[in-house]
Amino acid sequence: MERNTRMGHDTAANPAPLGLMGFGMTTVLLNLHNAQLVPMGGAILAMGLVFGGLTQFVAGLLEYASGNTFGMTAFMAYGAFWISLVVLLFLPHWGLAPASSPALLGSYLWMWGLFTAIMAVGTLAASRAHQVVFFSLVLLFALLGSAEMFGQPLLNVIAGYEGLLCGLSAIYLAAAEIFAAQFGHTFLPIGLPHAEPPHKDDLMVHMS
Repeated sequence: MERNTRMGHDTAANPAPLGLMGFGMTTVLLNLHNAQLVPMGGAILAMGLVFGGLTQFVAGLLEYASGNTFGMTAFMAYGAFWISLVVLLFLPHWGLAPASSPALLGSYLWMWGLFTAIMAVGTLAASRAHQVVFFSLVLLFALLGSAEMFGQPLLNVIAGYEGLLCGLSAIYLAAAEIFAAQFGHTFLPIGLPHAEPPHKDDLMVHMS
């Protein structure tokens, strides 16, 4: 996602760090709860709705404008995920729908895991940092879905700690892109494939 093309060859801003920060920070906050380190509260829901949801969705729209299919799909989809998760939690309280059964909630999480697995395959042409984010997210959805489906609260706690790794890796990648844009060179290593030229505007440098 590090856009070398944006340093000297393109004047448009790179929306990827914004989307990554929205995803990473929200993921960390929610998984502090899953790991039973903090209780559920309004801060998590607000973060999921505004930064993880709306802001990430906007980043996806900006990726669409730049012709980046992977970035558009990732940011808009995960923005929609965070919004849908908050709505899912609130619908029963509003009396608009019954609470989801564990089997249904587990299926919901597994479907997102399937989507993420497809996206993760796409990162095989990107940096190692991209791969860490997406493959750790596949594992996170698998653990959370299994915790619900099989009624295993311990899996939810394990998922919480694994989710902290996932969220922090996204924050790291966002920071790497911000610093690269600011300083004009790689500041934090993200494991770019050596076979690709640094100027090529593809998955590796164009937010996947």
